[in-house]
Amino acid sequence: MSAHSRIRFMVVDDEQSIRKLCSTIGETLGYECTEAENAEAGLARLEEVSPDIVLVDLNMASMSGIEFLGRVKERMPQIEVAIMTGFGSIETAVKAIKLGAYDYITKPFRVDELKVVLQRMAEKVSLVAENQFLRERVSSEMALHGIVGASPRIQDVLRMINRLKETRTPVLITGESGTGKELVARAIHFGGPFAKRPFVAVDCGALVPTLIESELFGYEKGAFTGAMKTKAGLFQAADGGTIFLDEIGELPLEMQAKLLRVLQEKEIRRVGSNDKMKVDVRVIAATNRDLEAAYHAGTFRKDLYFRLNVVTLHLPALRERRADISPLVYWFLDRYAAGNKMQVTPAAMNCMLEYDWPGNIRELENCIERAVALGGGTLMDLDDLPPAVRAAQTSMAAIAAPDSPGTETDLEELERVTIQRVFDQVGGDKTLAGKMLGISRATLYRKLKRYNIRGGNGESRALGAAAGGEAH
Repeated sequence: MSAHSRIRFMVVDDEQSIRKLCSTIGETLGYECTEAENAEAGLARLEEVSPDIVLVDLNMASMSGIEFLGRVKERMPQIEVAIMTGFGSIETAVKAIKLGAYDYITKPFRVDELKVVLQRMAEKVSLVAENQFLRERVSSEMALHGIVGASPRIQDVLRMINRLKETRTPVLITGESGTGKELVARAIHFGGPFAKRPFVAVDCGALVPTLIESELFGYEKGAFTGAMKTKAGLFQAADGGTIFLDEIGELPLEMQAKLLRVLQEKEIRRVGSNDKMKVDVRVIAATNRDLEAAYHAGTFRKDLYFRLNVVTLHLPALRERRADISPLVYWFLDRYAAGNKMQVTPAAMNCMLEYDWPGNIRELENCIERAVALGGGTLMDLDDLPPAVRAAQTSMAAIAAPDSPGTETDLEELERVTIQRVFDQVGGDKTLAGKMLGISRATLYRKLKRYNIRGGNGESRALGAAAGGEAH
């Protein structure tokens, strides 16, 4: 459903007056309305009308609303269905919700009460549609080797990768930890004509200082204690292809001098050998340090810096490309919850959009993997996010609540006071309260029950229904 599509609403009831009332209410909300005089007629019009939301009476002559609900969910499970009942039976309503109904409403109902139910159903339909749109956008905009993003900053990176993949020019990739420097290096190598040649990744920061030379250039048998046989180094393994030197700034100065000589002479010498061996290797280096400042400070060789810095490609931090957070969320959801089509609530997405992500894409990936592992499997909500991510939003909420008691330092008490105040301000309207608080309907129900916050008429009934239908 596009952003400009109208919600399609069908009401199924054998009482014409009820149908007309519901249709009129739907029209005032801007919905396209269809009526069906019984369950059979409603089922017959499903394919033709393709409604987004359906309101059906529980007690009809030939087919009950419960049976109709089951038929609809079998044929078109994406349709949201609410049940109308004249009996006020919580047991029946809970059964309907467990079978897939979105909610229930008791006859006779108030116009405002029905409006709230229909608006909530429409919001969920819109949420699912938005999630699907973002998933499709990720698939269509996914660039080289999993580099996801449509922001101007990341598009500049992709254009640079496209230019570099055909060359053998040395490249220096800069950026904070977790921004995807190795992913870019692989895209440069595997996106061009050298894709079938070796790609060797080396984490310079993880190499043992006393073994760096033998790891990079290899060693001869007997060169040192434990060298039982001759071994080729990583540069030789990358011959003809690309060697990726990650965290190049961590190399000791002595090793920097030897690396410079290899880059200049295009030859290596194994530890314990006097013979030189030619190597044809493209070097892509990466660092999260300021190498220009490092060579001015004397901790990095100036000549090596300029040898590596033929082309510099800077990767922006995730907080500098917030427009890419949503596509990345769905990219990782489809990786860690393949086939589940998990949805993300607006509250959870807003929280992730506002967080600064000091660990960048790596931290976001860990966040999504955690949510999939610990969540309900179908919906990612605010409570599924790591405490550090939620804490940032809690801090902002506390700043935005000047009327809260200054002596209360306990976050739970602050949360309770904030929810109670908002709930009082909106007169018990849970939809408005949820929007003002930036949390989903399910989360609001949990908070209301946890803090024993009661609103207007029907609060106990609503909480009872929520307990039966909201499982996370």
